[in-house]
Amino acid sequence: MTFQRYVALGDSFTEGVGDPDPTRPNGVRGWADRVAEVLAERDPGFGYANLAIRGRKLLPILAEQLEPAIALEPDLVSIYAGANDILRPSVDVDMLVAAYDDGLARLAATGARLVVFTAFDPGGSATYRLLRGRFALYNELVREAADRHGATVVDFWRMREYRDWGYWDEDRMHMGPAGHQRMAVAVLDALGVPHDLPVPEPRESIEVARREQWRQHATWVRDSAAPWVHRRLTGRSSGDGLDPRWPTLARPPHHSAT
Repeated sequence: MTFQRYVALGDSFTEGVGDPDPTRPNGVRGWADRVAEVLAERDPGFGYANLAIRGRKLLPILAEQLEPAIALEPDLVSIYAGANDILRPSVDVDMLVAAYDDGLARLAATGARLVVFTAFDPGGSATYRLLRGRFALYNELVREAADRHGATVVDFWRMREYRDWGYWDEDRMHMGPAGHQRMAVAVLDALGVPHDLPVPEPRESIEVARREQWRQHATWVRDSAAPWVHRRLTGRSSGDGLDPRWPTLARPPHHSAT
């Protein structure tokens, strides 16, 4: 299986937040870059665009990224949208995925191979566990939409290894480097693309005393949770002022390490 024109759409998940690389636009790499690097090895004419911007909700993703993606005439498209909506205090999941379904129909109509994702299972998280039913409904509706449009599903919900926090960034909201590497492996496997990317070991967790656990939790609340809540209350986004990392098709930069 070879592809020549890959376009990635979405939010922080696809932009690559949590996988730092100061040499790249917006200072991140991410699973989509990793997938593109493998695909580029198979075709010297390969081009890659990444339109994802952190903090974007589903409707803005469709409004801002769909037309530019279609204009690039891709033969491979990936999209993940809706997680930022699900985390809001109130959301109509049926309405949300109905709009998503319309967007997927337009992408599928291009003839490109379409890749979509379920949301992760928050059952192992004390912070997000109360939203588990909402995530499950979203996932089932996404699977139905994927069936209608012949999309390939990367089933994040069933990837139980992500219950290990060693796959996540210290902000507990985004995948860390090992998580992005693991997702790249899952995407390539779902596409049937041969590769030699290793499945990474999660970041080692160190047992600490309860007092230190409370200190770490307080740091997380101050540095990650509180700013996130403040942005929600003020109508701001972590992606305000950011442009897409790779807005036009180009060969991804070479990266020797995984």
